[in-house]
Amino acid sequence: MVRMFVFLAAVQLVLLVLALIGSLSADRVRNLPRALWVLVILLIPLLGPIAYYLWGRPLPAPTETVRRPKPAPSSPDDDPDFLRQVDTEQSRRDRELLAQWERDLEKPEDT
Repeated sequence: MVRMFVFLAAVQLVLLVLALIGSLSADRVRNLPRALWVLVILLIPLLGPIAYYLWGRPLPAPTETVRRPKPAPSSPDDDPDFLRQVDTEQSRRDRELLAQWERDLEKPEDT
């Protein structure tokens, strides 16, 4: 029985803290001013936080199906055009180096 009481007290404390943080950090709250929601949460055990979650928390913004352009890459590693350019430059340098090595191998050695 004591364990159940401790568990319920912990649940009540967690709800109180989460509701208090949520009400203080939200841009807007519904149905009551923010100060009254804080008082309700603090002064009415268990029912205050539950009431805030049911009637005070702001509703999520409706989702829009507007297609937005892709954001610009945040780093060069995310930009496929940059990676393609680097790859072609590196490939060109590699081909030039390979051609130089082949020319060096074809030269007769002076002994």
